[in-house]
Amino acid sequence: MNNRTDKSSCRRCGTCCKKGGPAFHRRDRAIIDKGAIQLKHLTTIREGEPAWDNVSGGVLPAPTDIIKIKSRPGGRACVFYDEEAAACRVYTHRAAECRALDCRDTLEIESLYDKDRLTRKDLLEKVPWLWELVEDHQQRCSYGLVLPLAAEVRDKARAEALEELLYLVRYDLHLRQLVVEKGGVDAGMLDFLFGGPLTETLKSLGVKIRQEAGKLVAGA
Repeated sequence: MNNRTDKSSCRRCGTCCKKGGPAFHRRDRAIIDKGAIQLKHLTTIREGEPAWDNVSGGVLPAPTDIIKIKSRPGGRACVFYDEEAAACRVYTHRAAECRALDCRDTLEIESLYDKDRLTRKDLLEKVPWLWELVEDHQQRCSYGLVLPLAAEVRDKARAEALEELLYLVRYDLHLRQLVVEKGGVDAGMLDFLFGGPLTETLKSLGVKIRQEAGKLVAGA
């Protein structure tokens, strides 16, 4: 027998909110469509990107887009979590994962967790020029390319690997700048459109890229 607890007895400790924002599922689309949560509040873990899986308790490649609410800068807490009030600032428009989550009984959230996730295509296919850019970026900067190149750079296995990786990083940075300056896109939407910048995600793969005298170089 499953010993379920009464969700109304939640102590509002904020532990779940402090561990990061929820991922979105197709049933959550209405929240975004009506503007209760905007695209600038979202970030995308791209297909193939290594990411922490809460159910398995380990790092796994994302099987598809995982669109999440952003965390606060410099931390993990959901951007909508009001720590002083121990409350959610968008509670009435909270995502399905937030509604399902009970830290004392995880059965419901586990049954939902990896099912029917919302993708960038779901939200962007009616804006063809923008979706085409996102799709092109996903192909050119695929983690199927990034991961082996990062491994080669980290292990110094092949000299050409660094230049190939830097080419992808330059493209990633240029496209982000282009859609803001030429496309008029809110810069806050970039992490949703293209995922985290490669300069940032590569750090978790043991490769540091920095700008030096206007050029990209690898190193500490």
